[in-house]
Order: sequence, then C-alpha cells, then structure tokens
Amino acid sequence: MDYQTALAEEIHACAARLLAEDVGTGDITAQLIPENQWATAKVITREPAVLCGAAWVDEIFRLLDSRVTLRWQAADGDALDVDQYFLELEGPARSLLTGERAALNMLQTLSATATATRRYVDLIEGTGVRLLDTRKTLPGMRLAQKYAVTCGGGHNHRIGLWDAFLIKENHIAACGGIQAAVAQARKVASDLPVEVEVETFEELDQALAAGADIVMLDNFAIEDLHVAVEINGGRATLEASGNVDDSTLRAIADTGVDCISSGALTKDVKSIDLSMRITQTFNV
Repeated sequence: MDYQTALAEEIHACAARLLAEDVGTGDITAQLIPENQWATAKVITREPAVLCGAAWVDEIFRLLDSRVTLRWQAADGDALDVDQYFLELEGPARSLLTGERAALNMLQTLSATATATRRYVDLIEGTGVRLLDTRKTLPGMRLAQKYAVTCGGGHNHRIGLWDAFLIKENHIAACGGIQAAVAQARKVASDLPVEVEVETFEELDQALAAGADIVMLDNFAIEDLHVAVEINGGRATLEASGNVDDSTLRAIADTGVDCISSGALTKDVKSIDLSMRITQTFNV
C-alpha cells in the first residue's frame, strides 16, 4: 500500500474513532437545540501557527452530517496570525457543536507539530540540512503527525519498522557487532536503506567500513560532529541526533551533517489554542 492510500484510510479511521469516543450513544447537550436550527460558525487561532489537519476535519463532518458545509480560508502548511479566522462552517447547529471538539482536537494537535517543525526549519534555513522526524509519535497518530511534519517543511524518517533498517545499540549487541548487523541487513532486504546509530568515532569507522548507507551520530558534541564529517568524507549520509533544541540546532546544521532528527517535533507538542464561535443562527 502506498503512502497516500494509507494516509487516506487513516484519516477516515481516525475521524470515526474521534466521533465514537466523543459522541458515544449521542450528544445529549446538542439535543437542547431545536432540530430545525441552523448556524454558521468561524474557527480562529489565538496564537501564530502553521495550519494542519483540514482533511481530518472534513472527514469528521462528512461522517457526522453531510449537510455541514466547510469553507476553508487557509490550507495545510499556511502560516496563521493571531486571531485569524481560517474556517467557516454552516449547517445544523446540533451537528456543528457535536463535531466541534473532535475537529479542534485534531487541528490543534497537528498544527502544533507543523508549527514546531516550521520553527526548526526556519532556524536552519540556508544550510541545506534536512530536518527529520522520528518514530516518537503520539500513540495511534503516526501517519497524521508525520504528515504534519511535511506541512511544516520537514521530512519523514522511516514510517515504521518495515521500510528501513535502523541498527541501534541493542541491535549491535544482539548481532555481535556493527559489521555483522549490516551484513545481515543486506541479506534480509538488500533494497532497503541501512542506517547505523553510533556513539563514538570507533563505531563511526566500523559503520563506514561495513558500508552503512546512513550513520546516525548520537549525542555527538558540536566539535565532534565537525570531526565526524571529515572522517566520513561523503561516504555515507550523516544524521545528527540528540541534544537538539532551539539553542543548538543551527550550530549542529553548520557542522556539515546532511540531516538532523528530532523527536521533539512529535512527542513534545503543545496544542495550538483554537476556538470555534457561532456567528449566526437561523431556522430552516
């Protein structure tokens, strides 16, 4: 299954799960509103953000009530200003209120990942270094958050355990060394990239000698990253990881590594403050 097909299926399944957990057997508070009352509503952001999650919101309201119309004033990946309204909805007032929380939950979470990614991408602008995510995603939201990273200008590392090798410390120990681990990876799936995580210059030499496609430099000091780039000499793609934050990111990028990975993009997210307000009601 290709990525786009998998993402489309995940959007549908996620929307169904969100509605099931929130609505349950029925929205009893929405029943206070007359069935024939319709409304328009606007969604705004209370802080600067990069928008992400429109497809999830579309699917939530499609499943909930096809009579709801959504008019987007911004697209995924667009930068939003404080108090900017970016979505207008119209339809049965009951349905707008029933779907509100499920929709905002996805928007505020995915926009948080996209916003954090954009901030990091801006910090390394001009270096040519690619910013990568990791598998440290919120449970059940792997594809959604990885999509959000791309909306922020970042790039996806492997999606899961099946699409690339990442040989870490415990794999090396269990396999009997870096050379043995890389050799076995070539036998298991010769067409997939092989990445080795290293913590010392000795391990870097071993990974390069074994023919690793990518070497992850784990928690290397800035000066050691410079040395690692010289040792590598362009033989493998170098990925820096660990101790990545606003204060270190640019310095890491300036060492000459090819990419930087950060779990903070997906695991340390702080939801964007969004709000939906009814702007008009009328009977039909």
